[in-house]
Amino acid sequence: MNWMVKVRMTEYSLDKVVYTSCVQEAFGPIVELQDEKGHASYYRIEKEFDIAGQAYVVLLPDDEGKAEEPEILKIVTSPEGQLELVTIDDDDEWENISELYDELSFPE
Repeated sequence: MNWMVKVRMTEYSLDKVVYTSCVQEAFGPIVELQDEKGHASYYRIEKEFDIAGQAYVVLLPDDEGKAEEPEILKIVTSPEGQLELVTIDDDDEWENISELYDELSFPE
């Protein structure tokens, strides 16, 4: 009998996740994001974690009836020392973090 084992050869693995709370400590449990036109949307912090030396936050819409995908953003510190939430532009990084969030949310 042959067994196929799925091995994840990446720095983005569950055993390397460190949960954090810097965004919640800085902004509270609800975060306001503005789009490019200045329209505000409110999100609830679902998870914050650090992996491979980079911090991320997962936000869910703070609208009970709204079924949207979570927003996954990178947490960076500005030169002035302020926390900023930025879009993940690198496709590979996005894919890795998205898969990691799925594993954190829906463990097998």
